[in-house]
Amino acid sequence: MESLACAAPDWLAEAVPIRQWTERYGPRIDSWQLPSSQAQRTELALAYGRDGFALLEAAHAADAPLWLRELPAVQVLRAVWLQNYTRTVSETGREVKRRESEDLPPSRLRLTSPYDLDTRYGLKQGSWWTGYKVHISETCDPEEEKENIPADGGTAPGSGSDAAGPLRIITNIATTDATVTDAEMTEPVHHMLAARDLLPAEHDLDSGYPSAELIVGMKQSFGVTLVTPVLLDSSPQARSGAGFSRTAFTIDWDNRQATCPRGHTSTWWSPAVQRGAKAIVVKFDKETCHPCPVRDKCTRARSGGRTLSLRSCDQQQVLDEAHTLQTSQEWRAKYATRAGVEGTIHQAVAVTGMRRARYRGLQKTHLEHAYSAVALNLIRLDAWWNGHLLDRTRCSHLARLDPSLTA
Repeated sequence: MESLACAAPDWLAEAVPIRQWTERYGPRIDSWQLPSSQAQRTELALAYGRDGFALLEAAHAADAPLWLRELPAVQVLRAVWLQNYTRTVSETGREVKRRESEDLPPSRLRLTSPYDLDTRYGLKQGSWWTGYKVHISETCDPEEEKENIPADGGTAPGSGSDAAGPLRIITNIATTDATVTDAEMTEPVHHMLAARDLLPAEHDLDSGYPSAELIVGMKQSFGVTLVTPVLLDSSPQARSGAGFSRTAFTIDWDNRQATCPRGHTSTWWSPAVQRGAKAIVVKFDKETCHPCPVRDKCTRARSGGRTLSLRSCDQQQVLDEAHTLQTSQEWRAKYATRAGVEGTIHQAVAVTGMRRARYRGLQKTHLEHAYSAVALNLIRLDAWWNGHLLDRTRCSHLARLDPSLTA
């Protein structure tokens, strides 16, 4: 309304009931409150819907100036109304309804703000927000950082001291809308690092970024080993620890056959797609499984035999190896270095306010994130050059009494 009042005031005054709409839309949005009754709120939302359709119909009428429908505000209004309302024609006239949740477009396509068309609804670990995601990469290899220290152990310009500890530098910032999953950014982030010759030999990742395909693919495409926890076997046998999980079966990839712990072989081997990923389904004959004396430790199926879900040979071997490694203390100690990026995220939020965008649009928000990363790097370089210790993870007085936690 404001845009049209500025662009075509004479046309708007003739096209809509200006006095009635001025009373409804003239006051600032922060100067009034919604009705307390749910029925009144619903009726108000429908009134907005009818008004919006009336305005769009007037702007697209044959006698309206053609340039009106090209105004960005009119185009946004049209998109928002199509996504949130429906209009049907019946014997009683035109009926406007709000779309139900199941009839709304996917979050990746749904506009969430008329002021920033790039923002989207995001959900992660039970938290909702409207906006963007930022993906941060930083160095965490102490061996490489020690190379910046002079051989004589002294402190030179441009170098840190031993007392300052490792220097962690942010090497990459990627910004996406809130609907993009972490796993979708694993390969793009590696392309960004490769473009600046910053690829690590090993990349420590949060558990949301990897998959079997990505672990194999990043090794083949970039020569990078992903150090990351993978999802454990979720079968009832693996969860209980008392039955035959998938690792108890021997897989003959060449002959496309599996052998159970009792020595029986599978009778079915077929490619499939599970949750959008390619898989292999292996089945054992029910005539073999039903009389088996250890059936209760192997399967809960009442009418069929045991079923296994596998990935391709190279992916399954990678997953099996990762499952074995991530249970060891050595792997856990190695992966603990990734915890430093949690401190980086906290520093980015506390020092630069990265969690709240100062600008509108994905490109400007990414520029803000890049400037924030530069600022943090300068702060860290200053601290390292002057021999200031990195902040330690907060630890309670009670936890300090446990030598294993404070070693």
